[in-house]
Amino acid sequence: MTYDAGTVDVAVIGAGHAGIEAGLAAARLGAHTVVFTINLDAVGNCPCNPSIGGTAKGHLVREIDALGGEMGRTADACTLQSRMLNLGKGPAVHSLRAQIDRNQYSQIMKHKLETCEGLELRQAEIVKLCPDGPEWLLTTRLGAVYRAKAVIICTGTFLGGKIFVGEVSYESGPDGMFPAAFLPDSLRELGISLRRFKTGTPARVLKSSIDFSGLEVQVGDEPVVPFSYDTEEKLENKAVCHISWTNEETKRVILENIERSPLYGGMIEGIGPRYCPSIEDKVVRFPDKPRHQLFIEPCGLETEEMYLQGMSSSLPEEVQVQFYHTIPGLENVQIMRTAYAIEYDCCDPLQLDATLEFRDWPGLYGAGQFNGSSGYEEAAAQGLVAGINAARKVRGLGRVVLDRAGSYIGTLVDDLITKGASDPYRMMTSRSEYRLVLRQDNADERLTPLGREIGLISDARWERFSLKQEQKKAELKRVLSTTLSPSEELNAILVSRETSSVSTGVRLADLLRRPQITYKDLESVDTTRPDLPEAVFENVEIELKYEGYIRRQKADIEEMRRLERKALPTDVDFSTLRGLRLEAAEKLNKVRPENIGQASRISGVSPADISVLLIWLASRNKEG
Repeated sequence: MTYDAGTVDVAVIGAGHAGIEAGLAAARLGAHTVVFTINLDAVGNCPCNPSIGGTAKGHLVREIDALGGEMGRTADACTLQSRMLNLGKGPAVHSLRAQIDRNQYSQIMKHKLETCEGLELRQAEIVKLCPDGPEWLLTTRLGAVYRAKAVIICTGTFLGGKIFVGEVSYESGPDGMFPAAFLPDSLRELGISLRRFKTGTPARVLKSSIDFSGLEVQVGDEPVVPFSYDTEEKLENKAVCHISWTNEETKRVILENIERSPLYGGMIEGIGPRYCPSIEDKVVRFPDKPRHQLFIEPCGLETEEMYLQGMSSSLPEEVQVQFYHTIPGLENVQIMRTAYAIEYDCCDPLQLDATLEFRDWPGLYGAGQFNGSSGYEEAAAQGLVAGINAARKVRGLGRVVLDRAGSYIGTLVDDLITKGASDPYRMMTSRSEYRLVLRQDNADERLTPLGREIGLISDARWERFSLKQEQKKAELKRVLSTTLSPSEELNAILVSRETSSVSTGVRLADLLRRPQITYKDLESVDTTRPDLPEAVFENVEIELKYEGYIRRQKADIEEMRRLERKALPTDVDFSTLRGLRLEAAEKLNKVRPENIGQASRISGVSPADISVLLIWLASRNKEG
């Protein structure tokens, strides 16, 4: 039996990182929203690594925050240890990563959903989804039927989830939760194309059973840099991590049991993440490598569980015990949670448009691992995009599309909807051709005005942002107009930094353009320097040092946006266009790009095909 549970504007299926951002964004934009989760204790769960950020992922967190999302603020509140990655490289790839208190993160996010005006949080499994005119009907396992104007699917790894540990396999979500076992059939009935992906997680082990005495200690950076532009209090490193290595004995144990791996034994059908292989994958794929690094990371301050980063596995439990015991520091380690692989259903993202709405199903959106991506940060970014657009759709407002020239979020979405995902998609700085412009230090400058326009940036936040921009403008003007006279002190600084001394006056901006010189180096001779936040100085220095490169990249961006402005009709059959290759026509008909820019990024569409499209489009527009 079923019963009418009421009508909402936006229904979000799942309360992981995608569902949280989707639900909060939709509700804050005025849409009556309900967020469903199979287990209320799993809201904002981090079933894999207890960390937020990392290479390129830190960029996503900053961008989520700049638009008004929650991940950065919550990560700051739960930080155990913070490190800025890639400082030995250029600023385009500097990325923040924080170890977080896993349970605290979940509790804070759950409370934010519970206290958000216009949002209802419900423990319920959605088993059926079907259209009813312009609306959607969602049926729970207990028979409640909700009516919604828009639905966002954020099922993570729960959708058709199946756990593998050696020869043992069973239906399950992550961390022993129930899976979403019935919804996949309902989605297939709609004609939505699903595929199987898989991912894995390492064991959790007891802290007191680890011998830390011979391990390398990894401390956090000082001072701690926050993710969120809202975080004003000083953050502290509260814990350390440790580093160990596998060895030839570890390798021997794994290889002697490799046939018992469900991945190599053929039990797992799903495709795993290319950039996050299991330890058995590493041993097989890199047979000449004598050892592999692992990081021993705390899961929280109020738990003794430690996470073994880099050691995911689906080998049998007894084999896991054997190979963990071969690793220095883990000789007597006690496993608290066994490592496992999980296989799950996700959609082909080529079915989505740039708002993450299904092209063939208006009002239905996908976000997160359901779209074929991996990672908490990628999921949260997509949830924010879907939540914003679902709320705007039900309110009769226009779409919000982030392009790849303006954000990593835009790059992520564009890659998914134009290239698809043959394996779980992971954001990397190399995926962005405009990464020198899309730095994490200027995420607020790029996206906060849009967040304000959308309605997710508060008055207080906007005032702080506006002040920072005024400070940056004034500081740029000052360094361009300030000349330092030659002096023994100045030349001593320059020589000590292995750059040439000066004999005449030199502009402060020209000194800062030198690769060897930083703001900090010139502190004693820069007597007119105002008292400003470090973030302002960082931003000014980067823009001065990389001015020429940034100028060229902005020219490339303008050319890309010129192609983006050339819209393609939605009803064209590309197979009827003369001059297009068969492969290109097939790909264009499948992806249905909105503009020439998107079309140019589809795998299998060549520059010659784009020329054909441009000529055809010009002719069509002329005739029109």
